[in-house]
Parts: sequence; structure tokens; C-alpha cells
Amino acid sequence: MVDAAGFESVAQCPRELHQMMAAAADGLGSIALDTTQLNMSVTDPTAWATAMNNLGMVPVGLPGQQLVSDSICVPGFDPGLNMMTGITPINPMIPGLGLVPPPPPTEVAVVKEIIHCKSCTLFPQNPNLPPPSTRERPPGCKTVFVGGLPENATEEIIQEVFEQCGDITAIRKSKKNFCHIRFAEEFMVDKAIYLSGYRMRLGSSTDKKDSGRLHVDFAQARDDFYEWECKQRMRAREERHRRKLEEDRLRPPSPPAIMHYSEHEAALLADKLKDDSKFSEAITVLLSWIERGEVNRRSANQFYSMVQSANSHVRRLMNEKATHEQEMEEAKENFKNALTGILTQFEQIVAVFNASTRQKAWDHFSKAQRKNIDIWRKHSEELRNAQSEQLMGIRREEEMEMSDDENCDSPTKKMRVDESEADIEDCAGDPADRGLHSAALAAQAYALKEENDSLRWQLDAYRNEVELLKQEKEQLFRTEENLTKDQQLQFLQQTMQGMQQQLLAIQEELNNKKSELEQAKEEQSHTQALLKVLQEQLKGTKDLVETNGHSHEDANEINVLTVALVNQDRENNTEKRSQGLKSEKEALLIGIISTFLHVHPFGANIEYLWSYMQQLDSKISANEIEMLLMRLPRMFKQEFTGVGATLEKRWKLCAFEGIKTT
Repeated sequence: MVDAAGFESVAQCPRELHQMMAAAADGLGSIALDTTQLNMSVTDPTAWATAMNNLGMVPVGLPGQQLVSDSICVPGFDPGLNMMTGITPINPMIPGLGLVPPPPPTEVAVVKEIIHCKSCTLFPQNPNLPPPSTRERPPGCKTVFVGGLPENATEEIIQEVFEQCGDITAIRKSKKNFCHIRFAEEFMVDKAIYLSGYRMRLGSSTDKKDSGRLHVDFAQARDDFYEWECKQRMRAREERHRRKLEEDRLRPPSPPAIMHYSEHEAALLADKLKDDSKFSEAITVLLSWIERGEVNRRSANQFYSMVQSANSHVRRLMNEKATHEQEMEEAKENFKNALTGILTQFEQIVAVFNASTRQKAWDHFSKAQRKNIDIWRKHSEELRNAQSEQLMGIRREEEMEMSDDENCDSPTKKMRVDESEADIEDCAGDPADRGLHSAALAAQAYALKEENDSLRWQLDAYRNEVELLKQEKEQLFRTEENLTKDQQLQFLQQTMQGMQQQLLAIQEELNNKKSELEQAKEEQSHTQALLKVLQEQLKGTKDLVETNGHSHEDANEINVLTVALVNQDRENNTEKRSQGLKSEKEALLIGIISTFLHVHPFGANIEYLWSYMQQLDSKISANEIEMLLMRLPRMFKQEFTGVGATLEKRWKLCAFEGIKTT
């Protein structure tokens, strides 16, 4: 920047200097720079070159060359004029001299400025380039990631640069060219993000290790997230506390506590029951005492008097109801009169609209006026009809109430009769009013008759309700019986299915036994035939021995051979009969079944064994287990226990007995 002394010296130059500067301004009319980008000292050639390089322009003003070309420079201008006059070198593009017209206002993003620090200088990136990208901001972010630092940047230099954004709580620098900076507040992170894209240069060095382009981005830190969660929890607690206070404020007050019964409290309560202002409070206390069971032989008379005073309060309530009904009737009458007046005014308004729609006046209105008058007329007619319907409905209700009053007396009249009865009771002792007393007795008899009729009707209604309840109970009982019958039928069907399955299993067992018997018969016949053949052979060999005179040892060898053949035949037959195991699963089942029957020395039926095995393998069936047991007669045997209906078929483990016998 040109200082004040320079500006004063320029102002004192002769007229020729101003003309030359004007000519230079004509030559530089097309050059426009933002004044905010050139706030550095022109006397520093390295800083000027770096700034021009960052802005994408050719460096000018270096030592040994002119700031602008000769065609643009003022002719005859001596560059060494500053040596004599003390004027600093003049750059035609320096703002404030008026050589370059200000740039036209355009809707461009805010251009960043050069930032000077004690140890380094930050140069902004080219404004034509897109802004540096950032990740999504984590909640409660106070930490930033700073990449692209110069290799020679120290922690002190980083703190010097970024402490301008706010208070730094921690700096974690890596051995590589990046670090993490944590600020005290969240808004300071936005200031640090502003420095993203700046080129950082340490001092005036041009070494690569002293320069680098900064990349500032949001960083995810556990401390930030933990503080953010703590703040959220605190806000949630405050919100819950506020809602609780609001609920407590809006909650209706709790009812007052009811005192315990005592004779003194009962006397006070009797006085409160006689007071109209305290009756509602006293009746709740009386109800709670009765429900608690405070009534006994000792306090029965006191409670009876309180109940009697509560009954006397009924008369006052009925009189109050009668007054309210009278007030309601008066209000209805006033409403009806007001509605009638409103309806008459509506009729007059509709008559005005009808008169204005006649030909005599209609022709003098404009088209828009006619339209508005027609709309107003329709609207007023609709309102008039609605008001008339409401008034007609009120009149119908009054007619219905009048018909009801003719059939039955109103409760106010009954209350008046009751009041007259009470007055008659009060004056019954006066001998002068015996005629009035007889009339009162007649009225009382009539009232009692009506009460008796109403009680009879109530009794009939109760009887009908009881009959309905009985019918509903019978229906429920029938439905329950039907349900029990259905359950019994289902149970019987299940038992029948089980019996059928047992019969099928028994039939399969019989068939297997028959086949085994047939095989045994065949084996027996075969063995008999073999014995016959062997006997004939023995006889032939004996004859040969006798004739030929062989030794006794040869005869023994022949006998041994015959016995071995017989034993081999027997083993083949047993192998055919007992059929070896087919798979590893069957061996596993045999092991489990043998352990189960070993702990049941008296045996177990096939259903019990199947229920135990089904817990281990739900796909196995009772028939598979029974067939497996039947295939191994030396390990398992079947016995029948019980008599008659309690006859039961059980399987036992007989492997140990087979080992003893063999």
C-alpha cells in the first residue's frame, strides 16, 4: 500500500505527471482487480510474486524488470525517481490512485484476503476455483481436521494461525502433515473452516517443506459427542422437569382428607348437613364413614339422624330445581321472542331484495350490481329459512311438552303437594283446622296411591329384569354345557384314534410274529434235513472207517466239522432273524432307550417311551420305536401286566440277562 507521504508527493507533482498517469490509465482500462486481494506491501518482491502466482497471473514487479510492459508504461517515466524524491514505486494497478476503474458489482462469492501472521503468510485460493468440500458436520463438533500443513510447521505456528478463530483447548499434531485442533465453542469451528483452501507459506521461503495448501474439515471426536450427549440429556431433563411442573400446575387439587369417626366429629357433621353451603362436603364424609363400617348399635341413632337430615335436603334441591326450570322457561321465552324479532327483520330484508329484483328497479342496476344483489338475496333467504325452521322446532317442542303436562303432573306440583302435606302435619294438632286436616288426609291418600302405583310399576320392571337375567344365565349355562360336551366328544375321539393306532400296531406285531414263526419253521425243517444228511454221512464215514481201518482221530475231525457246519448254519439263521442296525441314528436310539429302560426296572409302555423320545426328536413316531425294539429280542422284551381293563403292555431291558445266559 502506498503511504500518506507518497500520496502527498504525487499530489504535488507537476501537470505533466498527471497527464502521463491519465495516459497510462487509458492503456489499462481493461485490467480490473479486486482491491481486497492486494493489501500487501509492494516493496516485498517475493510476497508480490507469490500473490500473483496464487491468483493465476504472471508475476510482475520483480527486481530487474518493469511492473508493466513498455507499451503500457508512461513514456519518459524514470523508475529511479524515488531515489531523488523519496516516492515509493508506483504500481498503476494499486487501488486508490484512480488509474484503474473500479470493477463492476457482480454477484460473486466473497473473495478471501491475504492473512499475515508473525511466522507465516496465508494466501487465498483462486476465486474461480470451486470451494473446498467438507463432510457432514457431526453433532456438537468442536474439533477440526487440518491437512496439507507444511512439513516444517510446528505446533506453535499452528496455534498462532488458528487461535485467531477462538480459544484452542488442545492440538494433536501428527508426524505427517496434518493435525486435529479442538476449540472451546462450536461456532469457532466455522471460523476455522473458512481457512480451508488457503496456501500457507512459512516466512519468505520458497522451499516445498515450508509451503502447503490447507484443508480444514469437520472431525469426529468422542469428547465432542460426549459433551453433546450430556447437553442433550440436560435439555431432556429440563424439558421433563418443565412438563412435570406444568402437569402439577394443571392437575386438579386432591380431595381433602376425611377425618376419623368420633362422637364429637359426628355432632359437627350433623350441623354441617343442616347448612346448605357445607352440605356437599359433609355428605362425602358421611358416605365414607358408612362405607368404612362405622355404623354399629351404639352409633346407629346418630347416623339415622344424619341420614334424616340428608333426606330433608332433598326438598331444598327440588325447590332449587323448580326455580332453575322456571328460569330456563323464561330464558326459552326470551330466546323465542328474540328469534321472532330476528326473523321479522330477515323477512323485511328479503322483501327489500325482492323489491329490488323487480323490473322497475332491476333495469337501473349494472351487471355487477345485479350479480351481487342476487347473491345477497339467496344468502338472506337461506338464513331466513334456517331461522324459521328453528322457531318452528321450538314451537313443536312446546306443544309436545304441553301434551305431556296434560297426561301427568309436573314434579313441581308434586313438590307443592309434599309441602302442603308437611304444612298439614304441622297444623294437625289444632282442633280448629280439622276440616283442613281431613282435606289434607285425602290429598295425602291420593299421593300415597300414586306412589304405590309407581312402586308397583318399578317392581314389575325389576321382575322383568330378573327374568331377562335368568334367561341370559340359562343361555350361558347351556353354552357352557355344549362346550363341555364338545370337549368330551373331542377327548373321546382322541382316545378312539389312540386305540385304533394301538390296534394297528398290534396287528403289525402279529404279522411280524407270524412271519418270524414261518421263518423259524423253515429254519427248523432246514436244520432237520441237514441233520439227516449229516447222520447219513456219519454212518457212511463210520462204515468206511471200519472197512478201511482209519484212525480214531480222523473220526473226531469229521465230527468237529459237522458240529461247526451246524453252528454256522445256526448263526446264519440268527443273523437273518435279527437283521443288523441300518444307521447310526438307530444305534443312538438304542442307547437312549436302553438307558431309559434301565432306570425303569419294571418296564414302560410304548406311549411313555415315545413321549420321552419326542422331546429329543419331534419327528420320531411310536411305530418306529416299537419296530426297533422288536428287531432286538435279545436286548428288549415285551411283557403284559395287569388284569382285564388294566391290562398294559410294557417293554423291559433284558440285555443283562442275555449276557448271563450266554
